[in-house]
Amino acid sequence: SQLAEESLLNFHTESDSFPSGDEDNTFTGNVNNEINGKWILAPTGSIHEARLKAKVKRRLRKNSSRDSGRGDSLSDNGDVVHSVVPPTSPKGKLLNRRSRMGKGRGLPKKGGAGGKGVWGSPGEVYDEDEVDVKDPNYDAEQENCVYETVVLPLDGETFEKTVTPIVQEYFEHGDANEVAELLAELNLGSMRGDVPMLAVSLALEAKASHRELTSRLLSELCGRVLTAADVEASFHKLLKELPDLVLDTPGAPQMLGQFIARAVADNILPKSFIDGYKGRVDSEYARAALDRVAVLLRMSRWTGLRFDSLWGSGGGQRPVNQLIKEVNLLLKEFLLSGDTVEAERCLRELEVPHFHHEFVYEAVIMVLESKGDRTLQMILQLLKSLCASTVITVDQLRRGFERVYLDMADLSIDVPCAYSLLEQFVEQSFNAGVIDKKLRDLCPCRGRKRFISEGDGGRLKLSSY
Repeated sequence: SQLAEESLLNFHTESDSFPSGDEDNTFTGNVNNEINGKWILAPTGSIHEARLKAKVKRRLRKNSSRDSGRGDSLSDNGDVVHSVVPPTSPKGKLLNRRSRMGKGRGLPKKGGAGGKGVWGSPGEVYDEDEVDVKDPNYDAEQENCVYETVVLPLDGETFEKTVTPIVQEYFEHGDANEVAELLAELNLGSMRGDVPMLAVSLALEAKASHRELTSRLLSELCGRVLTAADVEASFHKLLKELPDLVLDTPGAPQMLGQFIARAVADNILPKSFIDGYKGRVDSEYARAALDRVAVLLRMSRWTGLRFDSLWGSGGGQRPVNQLIKEVNLLLKEFLLSGDTVEAERCLRELEVPHFHHEFVYEAVIMVLESKGDRTLQMILQLLKSLCASTVITVDQLRRGFERVYLDMADLSIDVPCAYSLLEQFVEQSFNAGVIDKKLRDLCPCRGRKRFISEGDGGRLKLSSY
């Protein structure tokens, strides 16, 4: 008992030098033991080892957040063992979606639906959020609100910049439905009645085919985008602005009269439109336009004039048979009058530069069928003039002659001397500079048929040959 008391006294003396905290707990849990109801003290070496282990563990816990990726651990002897695995960067640690708890099969967390910039798992469909009535920001009036896109109405300057490209593109593609859809998307407001006025003003400076397209456009827009009152108000404004329009387009009064007559025929203007101007017209230009309307309406009643062909139609929109008839009529009128300038003007008004090869083809056929030198010289003069003014291009001229070359077998049936006439016309065309040498050499010629054999002593060949 005396020895136990001395050991216990030594223990209290040495324990006073121990630091408080983890060392006391470690010492108490590892050193003190109870045997047969009596307290005994562990050897001094064991106490020293426990102190070292506690110190190392405290150091590891302090640096765990910074050095957790190093893989440091304690050996059985209390030494720190450093792993050879390189430390991982915080960025790589954040990008790693595997569980950090050491559990699972290494699959991404939340089935791939978690992480930065992820809106959920693939294929997941979100329902509409239900309004929480208990929300402090809840407003009962918001449930009945309907949100729509508001388009501001166009003013004068914006209207012209927006609608003018639409009308000019319509002159190219000719699709009135597309124009109606584009105008329906705009908030025209008070400028709605200026759409026909702008379209007619642009058409006055354009071609006849564009004026025909404008008349069709007004007929299509009336009832869909425009009203009859809008069309009527536009023509009233055009009649008032005729003095200014004449400065750019001298024939504006007659053209406007034809627009008004066509609108009356298409039932987008009332027939009483002209009656309101009787005796109240001060401008001579407006009077000329209204007189033109009256004449055209009278002709439609008495002679059955068709207003759908008032302007004609664009070259690309005409049937081929109609174009061929107009080309033949143009050539016949030229042979009667001999006016090259008028023939050139009429060919330009057809607006079919891609179809000029037909003009060349019909002109050469007319030379072969006439069998006269006068027709040959007049057609040669016409082709020379048209080529010099570049109305007919080299490509169209070549295509026309090549078509004649290909059809010579059939043409020679109706015109037996077609080959000799063609050779004569081609040679003179080459001398006049209308065609080149290559096109001249392509001219076909009839093979010489020998009725008497040259090597048989003048014996006649059989008729079946």
